[in-house]
Amino acid sequence: METERSGELPVLSEQNIVASRQLVRALCQRLKFSLVDQTKMITAASELSRNTLIHGGGGRMRWELVDREGKQGLQLHFEDEGPGIADVKLAMTDGWTSGSGMGLGLPGSKRLVSDFEIDSAPGRGTRVSITKWK
Repeated sequence: METERSGELPVLSEQNIVASRQLVRALCQRLKFSLVDQTKMITAASELSRNTLIHGGGGRMRWELVDREGKQGLQLHFEDEGPGIADVKLAMTDGWTSGSGMGLGLPGSKRLVSDFEIDSAPGRGTRVSITKWK
């Protein structure tokens, strides 16, 4: 992993969620993120991995080390082929939950990172991309 700048991890089981957290921690440490920023990115990755598994029926997390305007960052893409989100605006509302969760999910994850993008529609799955800049 030391020289890799991108990769992919399956998100098909609870063990994969743990593996995604461990990978994100290692990548954040590699980029020398502060402990606070590491925690934020790991928390967002954990939440989005869980969404990919539970709501999307499984998928993948792609990761990439990115550079922009002299800054380094970590970009994660969570992708599934699940049922999609009927109302993305509603799903991005604080406290809204589609299940028995706390509603931290998407809006909470957005607050933890620098950049957040979501693309979803019924019948075509969900893609969430997040970036944390150093």
